[in-house]
Amino acid sequence: MEPKIVIGLRHLAGLHAVSGTPATGVSLGANLTLRELERHPMLLERYPAVAEAARSISSPPLKTMGTLGGNLCVDTRCFYYDQTYEWRESIHFCLKKDGDTCWVAPGSSRCWAVSSTDLAPVMLALNARIHLTSIDGERTIQAGEMHNMDGIVYLKKRANEIVTGVDLPPINGDITAFRKLRRRGSIDFPILNVAAWIRPASDGRTVEAARIAIGGVTSAPFLSETAANMLIGRELNSDTIHEASQSARLESRPLDNTDLDFSWRRQMVEVWVRRTLEDAATQLNRP
Repeated sequence: MEPKIVIGLRHLAGLHAVSGTPATGVSLGANLTLRELERHPMLLERYPAVAEAARSISSPPLKTMGTLGGNLCVDTRCFYYDQTYEWRESIHFCLKKDGDTCWVAPGSSRCWAVSSTDLAPVMLALNARIHLTSIDGERTIQAGEMHNMDGIVYLKKRANEIVTGVDLPPINGDITAFRKLRRRGSIDFPILNVAAWIRPASDGRTVEAARIAIGGVTSAPFLSETAANMLIGRELNSDTIHEASQSARLESRPLDNTDLDFSWRRQMVEVWVRRTLEDAATQLNRP
């Protein structure tokens, strides 16, 4: 990045609030720090996937500076992009910066740099709403409208807009869970993350509705609808979890553009979806 101007938003007190209740929906200011999100009692109790995703990001010192809005907008990354200038110059740069070829997929006309946000899959699974503001006014979009399947133009947010807040939906007995795969236990960006939202039916055993979001695989987080559909109308047990996890793996197509072997990362989609759904099942069966 080579910005000509950097504008700080930390002084905007109006972007640092938490309001609402789990019964009616919770609004989060975009300037809430990751440390505040991971420690907020209401999020820990009722929206644990949000708190867990914030906890998983970066390192303790950086979490006191990084924010909700910042992580939703964090840049995509790639082996061929995250290098020194001299290294990139030696390969004639890449499509994302200064070049005209995507070295991950040389025949492709688009950049395949991978999504690096941990909070976006959670917001996608929750079907949260994101507030955007510019000199032209304010607008609200669904979390699924925030990211673009392109490593360069990875945000659908307009260039003159800032993220001002996120609305979490009412939770009312719904279950959320989050898991992240990375080489080390802290600091590292995700090479895979999974967020799940489950709404139990009135009988307390079967699944009425579900969403499973997967990130760190391609240029934007995405919903695995076939995996979620495997759960609806059925009990959240080992058999249904196994079927949903396999389906999620078949939908995922990681490329060789980030840490660890891409074929192994695809296998891990099944493992991490299974573990995330097992976490959800534990919550569902909790007295």
